[in-house]
Amino acid sequence: MTAGGKGTLPSPSAAIPGDPPVDGSSRAASAAPDAAGADAAAADDAAGAAADATAGLRSRFERDPKAAATALDLFARTGDVATLLAEQDMDGGWRGKLHLVPELPVGRYEPHLEWLRAAALDYDAFFASLNAPAGGADARPVPYRWRGIELRFFRSVGGHRPSAFAEGWSIAYNVEGSLNLDANAVRELFFHEIFHLNDAAHGDWSVGALGALYEGLVARCGTRVDCLTPFAPTSTRVRNGTYYAFQPNNGMSVREYAAELSVRYYREQRDAGSGATIRHPFKCGPAENGRAWKLIVDEFFAGRDRTPACT
Repeated sequence: MTAGGKGTLPSPSAAIPGDPPVDGSSRAASAAPDAAGADAAAADDAAGAAADATAGLRSRFERDPKAAATALDLFARTGDVATLLAEQDMDGGWRGKLHLVPELPVGRYEPHLEWLRAAALDYDAFFASLNAPAGGADARPVPYRWRGIELRFFRSVGGHRPSAFAEGWSIAYNVEGSLNLDANAVRELFFHEIFHLNDAAHGDWSVGALGALYEGLVARCGTRVDCLTPFAPTSTRVRNGTYYAFQPNNGMSVREYAAELSVRYYREQRDAGSGATIRHPFKCGPAENGRAWKLIVDEFFAGRDRTPACT
């Protein structure tokens, strides 16, 4: 989870119909005769599942036509389904014990659904840009899933944490989360959570690939903000604490460092794509930043990096 609480520890799941395979493979044009029947059956199953999901959304949001229209449009465009988190207690680590209850994003909470839809559509444009045809090594697609997410809405009783958390290709979202304040904040929070899902699908990549580098930074700096500032991928900090990427008692906190690094990648690549100047590329900071940057870019984003070379 993260600052005010983002999420962590998802489990891998099969890709949704219509998504590119994670390994970027494609189906052969000359499939065996029985493959056509299997494809037709799969298409029928997908159509039935879509119809069921649409009916469920109409029923779930029937008391708020505006929210219903947003939820239906989100599902039609991205396959993301708005639903509810079951009531539960959570051990929030540094956040303490938390009680979560289901809460639909309707009425005064409806803007959260609009912000999430805007974020999902932004990701479509972002990854379409990253996947634009190119030659050489750049011809391989980005091995990343960002669509077909189950959005489980909730409210925390007596507090505003966690803001969101991720597991099993679903993201639980707090309609009163301390970080969920506007469209831009939600767009980056949502990206952070989606990274957790991909990280798990890549075999808990962050722990193995970044663990030693991360532990070295923690051994050097502890939680001292002045020492960690050059290494923090984002400025997000825990109230009365340190950078969220280095917050103790937060599960395997290297996962949060990696998720914040993914947000920094998204932010810089998005800015570079729009022609904005990247004044302080993360990779051009201390040597550890450059190593972490290359590792995450190669693993999740097919080596694509539009930020300027370091001078």
